[in-house]
Amino acid sequence: MRSLFFIGAFSWLFLLQACGQVTDKAYALMLKGLYKNSVPFITPAMLQAKIDREATAPLILDTRQPEEYAVSHIAGSRFVNYDTFKLAQLNDVPKDRPVVVYCTVGYRSERVSEKLKAAGYTNVLNLYGGIFEWVNRGYPVYNSEGKTAKVHAYSKAWGKWLQKGEKVYGSE
Repeated sequence: MRSLFFIGAFSWLFLLQACGQVTDKAYALMLKGLYKNSVPFITPAMLQAKIDREATAPLILDTRQPEEYAVSHIAGSRFVNYDTFKLAQLNDVPKDRPVVVYCTVGYRSERVSEKLKAAGYTNVLNLYGGIFEWVNRGYPVYNSEGKTAKVHAYSKAWGKWLQKGEKVYGSE
């Protein structure tokens, strides 16, 4: 039984790597333990393609803390703060509009995505690997001054998963 688990885990990691979904096998394994898989994922490459291709880009929601968002965020993202999130913040958003939700690694965004789906939003996706995977894949982030290399790494324990960019830490 135990060997079947390891075969399955390694097969899963191999498939993720082959699909270009993660930059690091250990990161993929950590994410697998965090996610409930209650919301479909979108990879950074798929999101960037949607932003580049579609006349109406998806609404991108950033569920991190204010200090994390201030350091950097995905261009055009709307800040909604995981700790204080209320559905009323999205009263202006049609329930069928494509919505992509992200945070540092995808845990908080998955929780907010669950709330959106429960409220009747029909096209909600969680950014696989969060802003860390976005930056690790080489996609840009911005702050109030423009494009930046800085990324709020949440804490030194979580920051080990950020392989690119300049790590910024708040109080731990």
